[in-house]
Amino acid sequence: ICVPTTAGSSADVSQFAIITDTARKVKIAIVSKTLVPDAALIDPLTTTTMSAELTAETGMDALSHAMEAFASNANGPLTDLLALDAMRLVRTNLPKAIAAPDDLEARGGMMLGSMEAGLAFSNAILGAVHAMAHSLGGYMDLPHGLCNAILLPHVVDRNFQSAPERYMKAAEALGCAARTPDAARVELGKTLMDLNREVGMDKGLAELGVTRESLRALAEKAAQDPCLTTNPAELSVEDIEAIYERALG
Repeated sequence: ICVPTTAGSSADVSQFAIITDTARKVKIAIVSKTLVPDAALIDPLTTTTMSAELTAETGMDALSHAMEAFASNANGPLTDLLALDAMRLVRTNLPKAIAAPDDLEARGGMMLGSMEAGLAFSNAILGAVHAMAHSLGGYMDLPHGLCNAILLPHVVDRNFQSAPERYMKAAEALGCAARTPDAARVELGKTLMDLNREVGMDKGLAELGVTRESLRALAEKAAQDPCLTTNPAELSVEDIEAIYERALG
């Protein structure tokens, strides 16, 4: 039985566990149906004591789960429904949950969004955002949700041309009005940046201590992450290094 106390990791419904190997400075993903609990008790009251920072970090993790599952090359009709609704719920409720920690309606919306995103990515898997965030977490012990928030706009921009119809639907779910791929690409990137700013996650990797000298090692580790397998665009080590560089800020 699993009782989640954050609205983000989706450990209560997913088949993933992440182990940090501190000796090798890498995060390792364990994937197995046996990791899925027999029952998950979802109660938004358990999340009301989270700080604003933790609420934002876990919330942006949930949004990253939803967006990566939707764009994944292993997507399906059921995961699409869950991922799109999760995007809407996070966009609507995350700022409210940060502003009013005891707002159970907003907290409940975040819990539902996290659960739906977890069910989506547990089946459709993830992409480059998580591969790169795992590398940052393992190598530099940086907060996972914050890394996801910083990387998401840059990865989406790089992936867009490989799945334009998918990202246009994601943009619509997040409230964008653009109707052409080029306009949607710009508006979606701005929306994600604006959301980061709204929830206090508008940082660059350089502020977290990441240097240009470390980017190659980070990219090489990210390139070996299994999450990269389902990324809509095929990325080389050089591609990943370039995304990290853009995310330095």
